[in-house]
Amino acid sequence: MSTTERPRILVVGGGYVGLYAARRILKKMRYGEATVTVVDPRSYMTYQPFLPEAAAGSISPRHVVVPLRRVLPKAEVLTGRVTTIDQDRKVATIAPLVGEAYDLPFDYLVVAMGAVSRTFPIPGLAENGIGMKGVEEAIGLRNHVLEQLDKADSTTDEEVRRRALTFVFVGGGFAGAETIGEVEDMARDAAKYYPNIKREDMRFVLVDAAPFILPEVGPKLGEYGLEHLKNRGIEIYLNTSMDSCVDGHVVLKNGLEVDSNTIVWTAGVKPNPALARFGIPLGPKGHVDVDATMQVKGTDYVWAAGDNAQVPDLASDKEVAFCPPNAQHALRQAKVLGDNVISGMRGFPQGDYKHANKGAVAGLGLHKGVAMIVVGKTKIKLKGRLAWYMHRAYHGMAVPTWNRKIRVFADWTLGMFLKREVVSLGAMEHPREEFYEAAAPVTAAASAAKAEGTASAGKADTAEKAKAS
Repeated sequence: MSTTERPRILVVGGGYVGLYAARRILKKMRYGEATVTVVDPRSYMTYQPFLPEAAAGSISPRHVVVPLRRVLPKAEVLTGRVTTIDQDRKVATIAPLVGEAYDLPFDYLVVAMGAVSRTFPIPGLAENGIGMKGVEEAIGLRNHVLEQLDKADSTTDEEVRRRALTFVFVGGGFAGAETIGEVEDMARDAAKYYPNIKREDMRFVLVDAAPFILPEVGPKLGEYGLEHLKNRGIEIYLNTSMDSCVDGHVVLKNGLEVDSNTIVWTAGVKPNPALARFGIPLGPKGHVDVDATMQVKGTDYVWAAGDNAQVPDLASDKEVAFCPPNAQHALRQAKVLGDNVISGMRGFPQGDYKHANKGAVAGLGLHKGVAMIVVGKTKIKLKGRLAWYMHRAYHGMAVPTWNRKIRVFADWTLGMFLKREVVSLGAMEHPREEFYEAAAPVTAAASAAKAEGTASAGKADTAEKAKAS
């Protein structure tokens, strides 16, 4: 980390808003005008709409993430966490991955920490649940599901087999519906290579507390998505929730009980709880309270946007409305926020954020999807293969950098001609285990031999002393 006399713009978070806001600031900033510092626990940004496809093996996991240092070569990128912020002194406390925490002064602050999984105190959830917020979880889910097929194909124990082939997903929004659609598609393909497993042997369960799924695309397309998933053999339970999942024994509010090794939690998100230690005003749900310029209320040097902020939706017909937490708004908010930071530094007026919803797209597996496209005041509703093309086209162009766009489209193009990979690389999660099993006995044997030699030498020495006396 360099020291500088120039004003420092501290960007907390390297996700969608943090990355694009920092890029915008660097682009508009004059040479030497300020130092831009980005702090995030990961050295990369994750494009979350691609996580279901990464879990299904349609996209390489490396192509779902964007390395911050490569995209922001003119910025300081610190891998760590901002634990607290002293607004009076304008100092942030940075906890790096290793070493002692230290203070970092700043002049302007951008809060872009995003959201974390919204969970509830359900017994067994922390021990057995699998989230879908990061690329690590997506790849872990893929390896885990394929590993369950390996187990089921190899065992003669019917109970073990039944647990391995039961997959429970909690949450019917975009993340839940897309993930179960993609994973079911992958498992259906993979079953062709397992002589003892058929799709009929698998049980997929989707649970949601709401009376519908995919609320983002409207009731009609949501109903289509519901029927489509049911026709693929997926059990869907609405208006219900999960009471417990201790040791993989899932108990639903409606009385249904199933045993499963796979419990995927996608039941919404909430603002990062670390915001409470930043000394800035928060709304009733924990979001940063900002005005239409995305400047935090009561300050002239702090901005926030994305999933961790409640940004007024000026394009809404409602008297009080906030922008929903999606990539469409995050991208556009980040650009306006970057412009406003530059304007604030130079003492110029700031612009309001206003963006009318352009629609929503969702993929439910290969060649399957729903899409609602808004053109003026007209809503165009698509389903099936055409909606799936719209889904891929939109997100393929929305993923940051041309490097990643080209790689993603290359993955999709290869997928048209080559069969899907169905190999589990679960050992990657514990890469040293095999080496440890090889090295540990040798080390133990050497230690035992050394101890025995020391003991023998000690006995000989005692015998010599006794003889001399």
